[in-house]
Amino acid sequence: MPRQFPATRLRRPRGQDWSRRLVSETNLTVNDLIWPLFICEGSDSEQPVASMPGVSRLSIDLAVKAAREAASLGIPCIALFPSTPTDKRSERGDEALNRDNLINRALAEIKAAVPDIGLLADVALDPYTSHGQDGIVEDNIILNDETVGVLIQQAVVQAESGADIIAPSDMMDGRISAIRAELDKAGYQNVQIMAYAAKYASGFYGPFRDAVGSGGVLKGDKRTYQMNPANRLEALREVELDIAEGADSVMIKPGMPYLDILRDVKAAFSMPTFAYQVSGEYAMLTAASDNGWLDRNSVVDEALLSFKRAGADGILTYFALEVAKRL
Repeated sequence: MPRQFPATRLRRPRGQDWSRRLVSETNLTVNDLIWPLFICEGSDSEQPVASMPGVSRLSIDLAVKAAREAASLGIPCIALFPSTPTDKRSERGDEALNRDNLINRALAEIKAAVPDIGLLADVALDPYTSHGQDGIVEDNIILNDETVGVLIQQAVVQAESGADIIAPSDMMDGRISAIRAELDKAGYQNVQIMAYAAKYASGFYGPFRDAVGSGGVLKGDKRTYQMNPANRLEALREVELDIAEGADSVMIKPGMPYLDILRDVKAAFSMPTFAYQVSGEYAMLTAASDNGWLDRNSVVDEALLSFKRAGADGILTYFALEVAKRL
């Protein structure tokens, strides 16, 4: 029979800081953080992202400095996203395969300067297409298999440049097995794949698209390949397929609006599972705290703890550097 008040007082362990820490069920450490960085052309160039106060696009030399700082704080991994100049975008996203493109140069230079930090490279065509879609478009249809044929080449080029984790964010069917096979064929058996396994067609991506320059060029929407926010069970099918195809870890995106999905996935598969606290989540918390409506440190920590509590092994967050400093 359950114990009852007054013999049981649940407030007792909450009474002192040391006791609260001692019985804490969930803990956030620097080892849980992946820091996304936006990369731009130029030298000693820092371009603030208006819709993400406090976040800037960094030229490669400044990104190297940022990676050094992240490593010094113990952040295990950074994720790189390019802001591709408009004149290098095309209908088929050919710049994605350029071994000397912005992201590949950034991967090579950061890996040379900071070899002990993990580098995650996004695999998708939207930073390189003139229409802003993640794949090849024909007659207003995003072509699945033709897109996968390009993505496997993009993945190999990024691995050659120094990527430790290939992270396909495109949501094309079958791309995980195809990329795994191509990486292995090219001799990159030890390069990991973190699948954007359940990526929803969300309204929270707007500031990110501003940051990489795809928002202004996007034609149409992405609902034919990104998931319907109404669907929960479909996410489990998506994740199961990506695991079967060889994913080393899986990601849920966005984060906080999909904590139920995160919990379901971790419980069902016991796989390394990550959450992406996306640009819209960052923008909301930052705007509210900048206006004095919320306490920044408190709500950031609470949000990140919610991911850990739901089952995340790690979190991609634009707050990573400031949180690492506080931790």
